[in-house]
Amino acid sequence: MFLESCLILRIGAKSLIGEYLKKSAICEGGFNITGLPKVAVILFFFVLGFVFIPSLSEAKYASLVIDAETGRELYSKNADTKNYPASLTKIMTLYMVFDALDRKKWNLKTRLKVSRRASRQPQTRLGLKVGQTISVHNAILALVTRSANDVATVVAENMAGTEIKFAKLMTHKAKTIGMRRTIFRNASGLPNRGQVSTARDMVRLAVVIKRDFPEFYRYFKTKKFRYRGRTFRNHNMLLGRYTGTDGIKTGYTNASGYNLVASVKRNGRHLVGVVFGGKSGKRRDQHMVRLLDKSFIKATRLAKFKPPTPMINPKYRIAAIVKPPLNHGSNRENWGIQVGAYSSAKPAHAIIKLAKTHLNLTKEHALSKVERVKRPHGIIFRARVIGLEESAARNACAILINKHLPCVPVPADVEMAEVPLKN
Repeated sequence: MFLESCLILRIGAKSLIGEYLKKSAICEGGFNITGLPKVAVILFFFVLGFVFIPSLSEAKYASLVIDAETGRELYSKNADTKNYPASLTKIMTLYMVFDALDRKKWNLKTRLKVSRRASRQPQTRLGLKVGQTISVHNAILALVTRSANDVATVVAENMAGTEIKFAKLMTHKAKTIGMRRTIFRNASGLPNRGQVSTARDMVRLAVVIKRDFPEFYRYFKTKKFRYRGRTFRNHNMLLGRYTGTDGIKTGYTNASGYNLVASVKRNGRHLVGVVFGGKSGKRRDQHMVRLLDKSFIKATRLAKFKPPTPMINPKYRIAAIVKPPLNHGSNRENWGIQVGAYSSAKPAHAIIKLAKTHLNLTKEHALSKVERVKRPHGIIFRARVIGLEESAARNACAILINKHLPCVPVPADVEMAEVPLKN
């Protein structure tokens, strides 16, 4: 940044400041301005203000709070404005790590090698040296607590070869999970004008990472991490201080301001909030608490006036209507239920299993079906239970909706592109 300032100040070498900069060699690494007249010093710092301050003014405020169970927006301000995510980027980096663990590409003991480039990443860092290795387990903890830029690069290079390639994988994955206005250029969130996201996309990421990897999401609750004799504390000050907080991450650069994604469970409700562009860490946290407090009150109020759910017809029982053996080619039984469309097959299978448990269905009663469907924004996996009569399908959805699960009765051949999800 300083060298850029010198370049700007040297434009027009005949200018007063330009001439004195030549004489004082300020752009060669020294800060000797004793030879400058008072007016030149004032002009010098005035120009520097224009060089350095714009990055601060680029921070744009945005916020969004949703009910994670229903997807309902409880507060929104500039939710689709593109901003710099800063270290919120590392939530996506961690999504990639969790995905590698889930696919058995890595395990928690896998050792990741530190390159020269990774060891030279700017603060904040864990202080890794070239040639060292770090376990995936410790890498996760370092990203969650210390928000270590060197570790983010280590993860990127070990997974994709280069950080540039890793960023492309991140962006592609972001699109497939519904983050439509997000572009990643690096794994850490260090300043890059091409790296942007929105409050809506970050809320989406926070919900999806917990949905897809509940066994690994627990890492975001970590308050402190000890590594090689040093203790690193989580930057998320809501942990342990705001009741019900279970994650997830902070971020800051001059250009982004103070960012925060928070997940809070309280009184049977789960809210996820995002704030971009806070003026300080303390003010950002206080603002998030105010938004969440108001949103919990609003969610409770809205719940009292929620629209009526379909009533279960007592004369029907699923097992009584669908008797084995089924003739799945018949018109009467050519219905089913769709219980969501997901970004991967795993949650689709899980929701089918849960739905069939609630409905007391066996393999003889109905068939499970996860359909892989290509859409303009990526691949989705539709979760369906088929082989039901229409009346059974509608009654099944009434039961599942009463249990707060997504469900739409559909003829088996109907193309349901995407169904509102609990995700």
